Order: sequence, then structure tokens, then C-alpha cells
Amino acid sequence: MKLRKTALMLAGLFLVAISSAGSAASLAGNKGDVRFYPYVSGSLMEPCTKAYKAYVAASGHSAYASTPYARVRSLYIVCGSRLNAPSQKAAEEGALKSCQAGLNGHKFTTAGRCEIAASK
Repeated sequence: MKLRKTALMLAGLFLVAISSAGSAASLAGNKGDVRFYPYVSGSLMEPCTKAYKAYVAASGHSAYASTPYARVRSLYIVCGSRLNAPSQKAAEEGALKSCQAGLNGHKFTTAGRCEIAASK
């Protein structure tokens, strides 16, 4: 009887351990919640392409912010990202601050406003 209780308790602990391990999986390679597909050129030398690829490769909570792209009016694309933040909300706030700093630093007037493109 005692052995049976011990076996049941161990089985329960095993199931809890398995479900916890699944929730701690890496976010690397995941595009997360995509709100709009950011414009990234094919060139790996472009800062926004580098930032987006780093966002996708990040293993923790991360976000990528960008000014929206419209061929008719977008002369510049400004972006920002926050990688491996403590939470998704913190990552989004950091990405928006990073993007906004890019807008303020260069005083772009035609780029639009920063928005979260994707977060995880």
C-alpha cells in the first residue's frame, strides 16, 4: 500500500515536471505575435534587417518596433528592438523607446510613428 502511494506520487511529480519543461521552451526562431509584417530589405548590412533577424533569433521575450512602410510616402524606415526582456510587455516598451530614439535622433518627419510590428 505504501509502495503504491509512493508510485502514484512520483507519477504525479513526473507529469508536473514534464508540463513545466514544455512551458520553459526557448522562443528562438519564433516570430511571435505579428501585428504587421515589417519591411526588411534583403541586405544583411541594413540595420533594420539585422535588428529583425536578431529579434527572431532571440530566445527570450523580445519585441521589434518599426515605422510602417508605404511606398508612396515612406522615405525612411526607422526601427528598434528589445531582446530577452523579463516580460513581453517590457520588451515592447523597450522596442518602442529604441525606435522613438531613432526618430528623435535623426529628426525624421516623413517616417511616421513607431509601432510594435512583432513581439514574443
